[in-house]
Amino acid sequence: MYKRLKLENGLKIVTKRLSSVQSVALGIWINIGSRYENPGQKGISHFLEHLLFKGSRKYSCRTIKESIEGVGGSLNGFTSEEHTCYLVKIPHRYLSSALNILSDMVINPSLAPADIVKERTVILEELKMYRDLPQSYVYELLDALLWPSQALGSPIIGTVETVNNISRDVIKSFRANHYTPANIVISAAGLLDHDFLVKKVSTIFSSIKSAKINTFLKAKQCQDKPQLNIFYKDTEQTHMALGFHALERDHPLRHAQSILHIILGANMSSRLFNEVREKRGLAYEIGTGLKRYYDTGAFLVHAGIDNQKVSDCLGLIFQELGKTKKSLISKDEFKRAKEFYLGQLSLALEDTMEYMLWMGESVACLDKVYSLEQVIKEVAKISLEDVRAVARQVFRNEAINLALIGPLKISQGQIYNKLIIG
Repeated sequence: MYKRLKLENGLKIVTKRLSSVQSVALGIWINIGSRYENPGQKGISHFLEHLLFKGSRKYSCRTIKESIEGVGGSLNGFTSEEHTCYLVKIPHRYLSSALNILSDMVINPSLAPADIVKERTVILEELKMYRDLPQSYVYELLDALLWPSQALGSPIIGTVETVNNISRDVIKSFRANHYTPANIVISAAGLLDHDFLVKKVSTIFSSIKSAKINTFLKAKQCQDKPQLNIFYKDTEQTHMALGFHALERDHPLRHAQSILHIILGANMSSRLFNEVREKRGLAYEIGTGLKRYYDTGAFLVHAGIDNQKVSDCLGLIFQELGKTKKSLISKDEFKRAKEFYLGQLSLALEDTMEYMLWMGESVACLDKVYSLEQVIKEVAKISLEDVRAVARQVFRNEAINLALIGPLKISQGQIYNKLIIG
């Protein structure tokens, strides 16, 4: 299914040839993200990601963009808690030039002082934008509850203070220390030749010495009572983010957790959508989500609630969570959830970009990659009891974390009394 190779300096390459397409998606993954940063440098991974698009030794900012977009391709990057990724999707005949551009961005960024000044302002405006969007900012409040005084509990973008204090010398040192071959994965999917890509990557990266593998502090979870954070703001609806500590990325019950997520809030057939929105009209937006990390995770419930119905909505949500702990889900519901899970994955893997992301993240995180066939076999083994076991492990009263943004009329004490799973 996949072809893999590891260079002597530790850099990993994973590819998947898809003969029925005309595109190639290519990503350079670095095992560095916000949870690797020390408190005084929060946001530096994201800052550096921005700067790499401003130009490199061989390519100007304009050349980088025009070389990819000028032939019909797309170019992007992202920073997460555990990774930074630079990626392109391009017609297959331009793979070589795309690799040249991305690799020079990673190896030889210009990091010009003037660009750092300008991009610092851009990032500060980005930070303000997220703060102005309650549906985004509520997750920042929730993360601080889930992982207080830890890297996972701080925003990826950093704070006004840390972004202002990150100097060019610090950025250069950070890149030199962490953007090393032992911490890099190159992932590609589409109409490509594995041996050709390996030869190109070897020519570019083999002479670069490796260094120690980047590490982070493991997450601490010692919560023993519900936690609540209310941010009062004059909004048209109340924005809610509810979170529980959940399973790590490669936990044996990870697929059962995904089925629980689908049952409760992943689509319009879900229990929360039907009970909260369709039957009672308490919210327009309601759903669930999962965060998966190397050593921990989170199960999320999010909603935009009528300001006058916050208490009723919370009570209903906790009631539905409680049902999954008490009773087994029906066989028909279980079957539909499994089909949705595998169907969504199968459809996603028809796209070269999704395939590249699937492989790259898996190799970067776990040093392995699952095939669709393996996932299908694993999902087939999940039982109704497994789903209930996950619900009982995750949905505990003492593990409730709730963040709210809105013009709430009821007191924190009144809401705190509602934090009981039915």
